[in-house]
Amino acid sequence: MTELSRRRLIQGAALTAAVAAVPAANAAGKPKFDEMHDVVVVGSGFAGLAAALAAREAGADVLVIDKMAFVGGNSSLSGGMMAVPGSSVQKEQGIKDSPAQLMADMTRIGLGLGDPDHIRFVCEKASDTFEWTRHYIGVEWNEHLTGKGGHSASRCMITKQGTGQGIIVPAVAKLEKLGTEIRTGVFMEKILRSDAGRVTGIEVREDYEFGDAKSGRAKRIGARKAVILACGGFGADVAYRKRLDPKLGEKFLTTNQPGATAEAWREVSRIGARVIQADWIQCLPSCSPKEQGMGIATHFASISATLFGFWVSSLTGKRFVNEFGDRKLCTDAILNVINAGGEALAFADDDGVRHLEVLRPGLFAKMLAAGTVEKFADARALARAYKMNERELRATIARYNALLAKKQDTDFGRPFDKAAKPIGEGPYYVSRMSPKVHHCMGGVVTDIHTAVLDVTNDKPIPGLFAAGEFVGGIHGAVRIGACAVLDCLVNGREAGRAAAAVKAWA
Repeated sequence: MTELSRRRLIQGAALTAAVAAVPAANAAGKPKFDEMHDVVVVGSGFAGLAAALAAREAGADVLVIDKMAFVGGNSSLSGGMMAVPGSSVQKEQGIKDSPAQLMADMTRIGLGLGDPDHIRFVCEKASDTFEWTRHYIGVEWNEHLTGKGGHSASRCMITKQGTGQGIIVPAVAKLEKLGTEIRTGVFMEKILRSDAGRVTGIEVREDYEFGDAKSGRAKRIGARKAVILACGGFGADVAYRKRLDPKLGEKFLTTNQPGATAEAWREVSRIGARVIQADWIQCLPSCSPKEQGMGIATHFASISATLFGFWVSSLTGKRFVNEFGDRKLCTDAILNVINAGGEALAFADDDGVRHLEVLRPGLFAKMLAAGTVEKFADARALARAYKMNERELRATIARYNALLAKKQDTDFGRPFDKAAKPIGEGPYYVSRMSPKVHHCMGGVVTDIHTAVLDVTNDKPIPGLFAAGEFVGGIHGAVRIGACAVLDCLVNGREAGRAAAAVKAWA
């Protein structure tokens, strides 16, 4: 083959690929679609539902799709906790806090890798978005405030249902009332970007069965104004995450639902969107190895033991970390215990359980029944069960009580909850902790109004927006608990507003 022939072959292949990327056109030269909407939202978690609600509120015709057979994505497994600095609830309870204070927390815990403008936007819009969830969507919040794992104030609220369903159920009901369809079992195969650079719609497979890439029927759905990507992370995609962090292989379980896979991440890269910080993958430290997914025992560890008890190593009978530390700090400390052949145990007494019941009613009985939380009559029984030194365990309890009395943890620098009481003589409760892959810190780059940026020039890709875990550069290296719900709702709402305001191309 001559050099000229090779060149023509390469040029022909490139031309074929370029033509395939552009939707088929009708006689007027416009792309052909099987159906059209103003705004198409991909993903039905917190971010997607907030985007759809905001776009519909602004008067747009909206369609929501999700590849899974159920609504909610990872949000359906969420604990439903939202951080709200400077909220009306804080003011009513006399708690001093501000958006600037949460900004400082997120910047510090994120190791300075979060974009300051994005962090500011999320924090400053938090209170207004919280009120929107209450008064527009109908979310009911438990107003018992808490703060841990990097928060410098009690600013976090849980839905009255105690899970993310407390947001999903009323949001879905509101969309139904507004006449907006949520279509499940619809897998996005391609994002369609015209030769002028504008996103005009998506190619999907309807009646898709998760795991079967060829299932269902191909269809083109046009977006007159914009496509919003609220596709979530890839925590359940072992092959993809191993490419980014080889440590997170098959032995690591995940809190994510099975559909948290990377197809949309690959697709945005194909069309030229910028993706950053994808190798920063966060683990949730306090999960039980006895449960699939996130489970519920993590709430015992993060409430009863973190706020009103402590974490102890079975190897030493001693505390081993600041229980209020960020997720990376705690994950690393727990893995050190496990890798040395021990068990990392979350420990509390009846008082810690009582506080758990206030925040998440009914869960503790389920934990005991499932065996993910164990009950022991006293320190001797616990020490025998886990082959701990009883004397060291008793000394650790006494040391904790002494530090609590002084309200100063000189051992690990942990703050003490104002409602915490000294640990009694028993009974005691423990759960084993084993970190699971939880949250993808990276994602597509957006401007502060959620427009996705092009990798070639860092300018917005016309007609493409994104929100939620699919977006990178907000939380930095480590996300603080309760800030994902905040991020999803604030930026989902902004994406919906921004998309609805776009001038229609068709």
